[in-house]
Amino acid sequence: MNETKVKILETVLNEFKEKGSKFTMDDVASDLHMSKKTIYKEFDDKEKIFDALVDYCFDNIKEKEAEIFNDDSLSTIEKIERIMVCMPDKYRDVDFRKVFTLKDKYPRIYIKVQNRLENDWEDTIMLIEKGMREGVIRPLPVSVIKAMTEASIERFLSSNVIIDDNTTYDDVLQTMIDILMRGICTR
Repeated sequence: MNETKVKILETVLNEFKEKGSKFTMDDVASDLHMSKKTIYKEFDDKEKIFDALVDYCFDNIKEKEAEIFNDDSLSTIEKIERIMVCMPDKYRDVDFRKVFTLKDKYPRIYIKVQNRLENDWEDTIMLIEKGMREGVIRPLPVSVIKAMTEASIERFLSSNVIIDDNTTYDDVLQTMIDILMRGICTR
């Protein structure tokens, strides 16, 4: 991906953090000190930017997961816990509930987010199975663990749980993984 596209996506991510999907291309152009025409040379429209942003964000998450997966200083349990709530630092302050607002105006993008959440579980599944072989994870159907995690994340994205409890998305994920892991660990 070229440098201009990355700058545009990073700026769109910052606008999304602040305004959700209600930011304008004028906002993006102003932040970048770039013409809208230049932006539209890279992306045909706002939906194409969101489409690329989903891939950009999830690809960054996958890179972070790979670092965790390959970190030999971590136990299998630590790797599972970190991968299941993996979030690069630059996404820590994103209000992921705003992703749910894409559902009505950009349904194709929302479906893409759901698909990305539901896929790319190979490393996590390998770690869970390894944990079972090591005896640190109870032998449970991996599909159930996966479904519970996906359902929890989707529920957090589409509800006011975070607002009602006056907590952050990151805190909610940490609590979720703590509950899930203490329920499947053999201690």
